[in-house]
Amino acid sequence: MTKRIVLATIMGLLCGLVCMLMASSDPTQPVETGIKLSILFGRTLLGFTIGISALNMKWWAHGPVLGFLTSIPMALPLLNEMPLLVATLVMGMIYGVLIELVTSVIFKAKQGV
Repeated sequence: MTKRIVLATIMGLLCGLVCMLMASSDPTQPVETGIKLSILFGRTLLGFTIGISALNMKWWAHGPVLGFLTSIPMALPLLNEMPLLVATLVMGMIYGVLIELVTSVIFKAKQGV
């Protein structure tokens, strides 16, 4: 169980770094430090949540469900910017699948109670 938590959290952190870099890739629209930290923390939290979750689901469903749920707090401030809101939720689901793929399939860290 500890292996799963550590792997999933590290994967979440890596996904957070990628997401943060993608969000700040346009030099004409700088992203505030608080938003960058929120992205990094949110994706790391996604990894940790996947690692500790005991939901009885297949890995390919578990990742997107938790990715969607943990992305809601990041998406809510974007209610007036629907494309960004949808992108935030969809990317959360994609990161969830990637975290689960690495954790459950590649490293074979099983879900447990």
